[in-house]
Amino acid sequence: MRDHPRLPTSPGFWRSPLRGTWFTSVLGLVLLAGVTVLFVTGLVSYAAYNPGLSRVNDMTPDKGVLGFYLFAWPTGPVWLYRFTQGLHVTLGITLVPVLLAKLWSVVPRLFALPPARSLAHALERISLLLLVGGGLFEFTTGVLNVQLDYVFPGSFYPLHFYGAWVFFAAFVAHAVLKTPTALRAVRHRLREESDLVSPRPDVPTVSRRGALGLVGGGSLLLFLTTVGQSLGGPFRRTALLAPHGTADPGGGPNGFQINKTAAYAGITAADTHEDNWRLVVTGRTGTVRLSRAQLLQLPQHSASLPIACVEGWSTADQWWRGVRLRDLAALVGYDGDPPDVLVESLQRHGAFRRAALRANQVADGRSLLALFVNGEELSPDHGHPARIIVPAAPGVLNTKWVARLTFGDL
Repeated sequence: MRDHPRLPTSPGFWRSPLRGTWFTSVLGLVLLAGVTVLFVTGLVSYAAYNPGLSRVNDMTPDKGVLGFYLFAWPTGPVWLYRFTQGLHVTLGITLVPVLLAKLWSVVPRLFALPPARSLAHALERISLLLLVGGGLFEFTTGVLNVQLDYVFPGSFYPLHFYGAWVFFAAFVAHAVLKTPTALRAVRHRLREESDLVSPRPDVPTVSRRGALGLVGGGSLLLFLTTVGQSLGGPFRRTALLAPHGTADPGGGPNGFQINKTAAYAGITAADTHEDNWRLVVTGRTGTVRLSRAQLLQLPQHSASLPIACVEGWSTADQWWRGVRLRDLAALVGYDGDPPDVLVESLQRHGAFRRAALRANQVADGRSLLALFVNGEELSPDHGHPARIIVPAAPGVLNTKWVARLTFGDL
């Protein structure tokens, strides 16, 4: 059965003349560099949520020792999250053709019999299963998240987080075993016999270099039709494959990208009417309630900041104006260094209707409870009557329709 030419377990079943050590090695070395960058930027993205600060920020509450690297996310440079998450998403999509080509190049090994010739060989096959399965899982869930298609069961955050650790562990083990061979193959154009080389190859219709050019061209096309969503501004029109890659919604000062409308969040005009809405600020000395008119009487400050989201899209810098968070902390007894703050939205359902910010984010003079953007009042979709804007923070931590601020150690 193993040698039957019509069965995938037979070496003769796989007849492409492209498969071989050199072709697979080139693709593998590209993935070695690319996946390493993806893993590091993924961890950085997770750290940006400050998951160790408060359970409301932590999408993976059982991370345990996997959170060993977490650190207080900085507020500068202001484009930090925009860059790291844009790199993560754009590179991930760009590498899809390389991943698929690499899997195609080694597919005969997945069907090789016997499944285990020894204990060492069995362990290698298991690691290969984790590598292939983990890679497909991570890239698939990542692409679906970017496209806002949550068809997988459970929350994206823990699935992608734990999947990344499983995949990368198998990836490291595979890299340690195979990288020396891959480097020799690329440097010296090795042509030794390999189980990837067909014993009955078909007539070639394209060279291996041509095949690599095709893979590279596919990656370049995906890059050019994705990267614009991370650059923002006029480049957004080039992001044809991104859900936020079309023209900015509406026009005027509020005519820039949003991720969640007021209607979607269940925010009504009655909720935000000046007669009904009050900002509740709680701290060391008690609680104060401020109307929007009273907030306008406080010192106003401006900051030029982008919004960047986990899906990889970001806006150009917008001019925000409002009350500094550290000034609001001073109203409730924190005249010196301000503490952490828990921000709560009028939004009643859904993730991140509450978010926590670290003390260093509160203390930054560019962190605002924004009342205006680009010289105009916030629109309902941009968080009227007031929203948070913090430099370098993920978009979901820039809470809209703010109802309450609770200052104190979290």
